Amino acid sequence: MALQILLNFSLAFLWMFLSDHFTANGFLIGFLLGALSLVIMRRFFTGRLYLERVWSVMKLTLLFLKELVLANIAVLKVVLRPKLDMQPAFFKYETALTKEWELTLLSSLITLTPGTVVVHISDDNKYLYIHAIDSADIDDTIASIRNSFEKAILEVSRL
Repeated sequence: MALQILLNFSLAFLWMFLSDHFTANGFLIGFLLGALSLVIMRRFFTGRLYLERVWSVMKLTLLFLKELVLANIAVLKVVLRPKLDMQPAFFKYETALTKEWELTLLSSLITLTPGTVVVHISDDNKYLYIHAIDSADIDDTIASIRNSFEKAILEVSRL
């Protein structure tokens, strides 16, 4: 992946110097042409293109922002209710993530989303212990985490 980034920047600088446009626009055009060249030559690279990983990171960021807004609205509804009708819960979440940075990212995303906190990670890094402020259905909450954050993190790191 680092080779692909270096190659893309080299092609961008080469374009900038050959076209005699020493501006940011000249570099941007060269960068886009370099990225297009990498896409055309992708069969010569062993791993996946770094552009796919960049796209996955952007999707993960947008997913987090969406979940952040939805969780803030849900917590606001709980707070503004005249009668506190919450169902707080602790639950154990089994994760497919194995690398420490993946677990840290998942824990951070869950904790930064209002209404949920990762309390503990098991010693074997297979389970997260999570507290939710209002969770009527634990299985639904687990499926939501698995189909959103964990799936997006796997897409960034492995696929």
